[in-house]
Amino acid sequence: MLEEYDYPQRSGWRVYLLLFFLFLLGALAAYFVFNGRVGLMGVLGSSDNPADSNQTTAAEPNKASPEPNAPVAQANVPPAESNEAGAAVKLDEPNHANDKNLRRLIRKHPAFVERVAERARMVDWQIEARGIKDPNVLMAMQAVPRHAFVPETQQRDAYNDRPLEIGYGQTISQPYIVAFMTEALKLRPDSKVLEIGTGSGYQAAVCAEICREVYTIEIVEELAKRAAKCLKELGYSNVFVKAGDGFFGWPEHAAFDAIIGTAAAGRVPEPLIEQLKPGGRMILPCGSPGGFQYLVLITKDKDGKLTRSNVMPVRFVPMTGEVQKIEEKVNE
Repeated sequence: MLEEYDYPQRSGWRVYLLLFFLFLLGALAAYFVFNGRVGLMGVLGSSDNPADSNQTTAAEPNKASPEPNAPVAQANVPPAESNEAGAAVKLDEPNHANDKNLRRLIRKHPAFVERVAERARMVDWQIEARGIKDPNVLMAMQAVPRHAFVPETQQRDAYNDRPLEIGYGQTISQPYIVAFMTEALKLRPDSKVLEIGTGSGYQAAVCAEICREVYTIEIVEELAKRAAKCLKELGYSNVFVKAGDGFFGWPEHAAFDAIIGTAAAGRVPEPLIEQLKPGGRMILPCGSPGGFQYLVLITKDKDGKLTRSNVMPVRFVPMTGEVQKIEEKVNE
C-alpha cells in the first residue's frame, strides 16, 4: 500500500508580483512610445540635470552632435548669474583656463542680460553650424549684445543673419561675417588689434571680448562719436575710437598683432602693411564697389615676408578717403 504524500501548495503571491512588474514595465514602455520621448533604457539611464531653459530645443539644421566635454560646450550657455536687467553678469573667458593673468569681464549694462536666447540661437544656427570653431569667438558672439549697436528701428532684426543699416550709408556686418573675420585673426588675450571702419562698434566689441586692446578708426565723425559713446556705456574700456582716415592707420600705437578692415578698397593701404607686426595677420575686403570683392587674408612672417590669399567672396561698403583718391588717379 502506497503512502499518501502531501505536496506543498505554491504561493500565489509570487505569481501576482511577477504579473504586476510585467504590467508596470509594459505601461512605462507604452507611455514613452506614445509621448515621443526617450525609450525605456534612456529613462533608466538618464541624467538628473535639467535642460538649460535658454537653449533652443528645435531641430538645428546641419549641426553635428556636440562631443562630450568639448571646449565650445559652454559657449552657448547664457550667463547664469542673473536674469534681471541691470544686474552684474560675469563672462568667463574661454579656452585659456591655465592663464593666471587672464582678465575677467564684469558687465553691468542691461543689454547683456537682454535677448540672451536669441544670441544663443544666432551662435548655434548662423555661426557654429557653419564651421566657426574658435571657442573664444563663439563666446564673444554670445556675449556681445548686437541689438545695442543698431538703431531702434532695426533692433527687432538684430540677430538675423544679414547686415543692417546704421545710417550715413554704412552697415553693421552680418553676424557670420563678423565671426569669420574674427576667427581668421587668431586673436590671443594679449593681442593688440587695429580696426579700419568702426561703423557701429560691434566688430570692435567682439574683438575686445578676446584681446587686450582694440584701436578703431572711423572716417564718418558722427558714427565715430556714436560708437565711442555706445562702447563706453557698455563698459568696453579696452576699445579706443578715433575719427579719421583709416588709410593711414594709427602709427602712434603700432605695431599691431592683427588688423581688420570693414570697408572695401581696390588696394591694401601700404601704411597698414607697415603697421602689421611680424607674425601678425590682417583681413579686409578688397575689390571694386560695384564688382567682385573678396576677403583677403594677409600674414607677415618674422622676416617681414607677406603671404596673401583670397578666402571668401563678399560685398562691403566702399572705403573712402585717401584710398579713394588714389584709385581715382589710377583710373584716370
